[in-house]
Amino acid sequence: MIVVTGATGNIGRSLVGQLLAEGAPVRALTRDPDRAALPAGAEVIRADLTDPASLEPVLRGADALFLNLAAGGGGAAASAVEAAVKAGVRRIVLNSSIAVTDDPEGDDNFLARMHGAVESAVRASGLEWTFVRGGAYAANALQWAQEIRETGVVRDPHPRATTSAVHEDDLAAVATVALLDGTGAHTGKAYVVTGPESLTREEQVAVIGRVIGRPTRVEAISEEQAAEERATPSLPKETLLELFRLFATTVGTAAPVTDTVRHITGRPARTFEQWVQDHAADFR
Repeated sequence: MIVVTGATGNIGRSLVGQLLAEGAPVRALTRDPDRAALPAGAEVIRADLTDPASLEPVLRGADALFLNLAAGGGGAAASAVEAAVKAGVRRIVLNSSIAVTDDPEGDDNFLARMHGAVESAVRASGLEWTFVRGGAYAANALQWAQEIRETGVVRDPHPRATTSAVHEDDLAAVATVALLDGTGAHTGKAYVVTGPESLTREEQVAVIGRVIGRPTRVEAISEEQAAEERATPSLPKETLLELFRLFATTVGTAAPVTDTVRHITGRPARTFEQWVQDHAADFR
């Protein structure tokens, strides 16, 4: 049995489908099973990572756990690691971040610190582990969907910031291989997973326009203005400002590109254009 946290998120939903396609039994955790709309083959269970007491029962009998901070944050993820140990889970595959390095002193931004702390907890657990250190998610472009639908203009503080955006299906594919690993080949490995190309945010917006057949462009605004406009209870202004400062450091550089998807799965990583084709309805 494989337990998937964040099962209704972009990566989790894809992961559930890929594991089921491989014939693996899947227990999908979600706060709202009635609205999960996951494949019929999955055992959908109500669970909340922010409530540690609810975790150990749903982890009993599981061989492996896919752990995603997006399902509850760093503190909840660390509690999930403890619950996994108590429940007798053998392996954890952690959805981590490219921001984490193997030099803790070099992890000088909040993304690295947050994910790095959970990586440390997983390492200290004594369980088998694999880290999937994903690059910037292609799905982050969904934040532009409303602007593109309504005006075709994306307001962004750093149009020339670069990322090698990775498709959620590729992150799920790497995680699937690690979760089903029967040889130990992926135990103790930290895989940096990116898309196959470095693109500026401006170039990404242009790709969206080309795929949907409508003109699109980026209008530069200040970090302060962007943070004010986009702040939400789950993504406060100060966090956004930290993100924007990270984006600024990539202007004029090429984002790192790895061949991890091909190496682990045997096929090339999907391009950003392929991701847009998969999600074109969101932008029309």
